[in-house]
Amino acid sequence: MLHVSPEAAVCGPLALVRNGDRIRLSVRERSIDLLVEAAALARRKAAWKSPVQRPARGYARLYADHVLQAEQGCDFDFLRRDGA
Repeated sequence: MLHVSPEAAVCGPLALVRNGDRIRLSVRERSIDLLVEAAALARRKAAWKSPVQRPARGYARLYADHVLQAEQGCDFDFLRRDGA
């Protein structure tokens, strides 16, 4: 696996993974599955607190609010030609 880019800092799927969890990776099916019961994930999500404090202003704030993920080019969203 070369790159995974969910936003763990905003409680994306990686934020809920714990040491010892089983993860199934299928290249053929192009999938990654966290093999943890839904109830356990719901408890983890309810108890989750962001480890990152959002910057109040400046370049760090622009970066946090507007930089796209790697699969979308790592650019500022407001600089995209398509306006997305």
